[in-house]
Amino acid sequence: MSGNGVQGEQRTLSRIGRKPIPVPAGVEVEIGSGEVTVKGPLGSLTQTYHPEVNVRLEDGNVIVERLSQRKFHRSLHGLTRSLIANAVTGVTEGYTKTLELMGVGYRVQVTGDGITLSVGYSHTVEIHPPEGVTMEVEGNNRVHVRGIDKQLVGSLAAQVRKVRPPNAYKEKGIRYSDEILHLKPGKAAARKA
Repeated sequence: MSGNGVQGEQRTLSRIGRKPIPVPAGVEVEIGSGEVTVKGPLGSLTQTYHPEVNVRLEDGNVIVERLSQRKFHRSLHGLTRSLIANAVTGVTEGYTKTLELMGVGYRVQVTGDGITLSVGYSHTVEIHPPEGVTMEVEGNNRVHVRGIDKQLVGSLAAQVRKVRPPNAYKEKGIRYSDEILHLKPGKAAARKA
């Protein structure tokens, strides 16, 4: 039984890598030695890849091939394909992460190129985005982190959330807009039950 499960897992890993990446109109892909440069309407991204993976352009698609069936090559295959596909999506559509501030008196405002968070501390917290990422404030409790690099957008959004992670007992903190919080009853509520 366990052998079949492993084979199924192997098939799933390679299935991602085997998918060709369509190159949309208006996007240029240049494949160099060990790196792929993707240029599109929103900007340009360069993605490096491991030398033990072959990347080529064929009929308007980027094809990623692995050298053998070894586990290391299978994992590189799917990873490389995902990173290049993310770069293509980034230069055409871009990435956005939205965060919400929950709590009485919690607010966010724009200061220069960054934001200032007031989230229940005795001091305010300032966050400045790295180059290539922008932060927009909607109202006084929503922040949109936008950019073409998925990894930069995700890490900056995580940095903002880390300032005051959501509390499981009180509806306070900074959460992703699509995050589902499982609130727990406190000790008093548990005693009553």
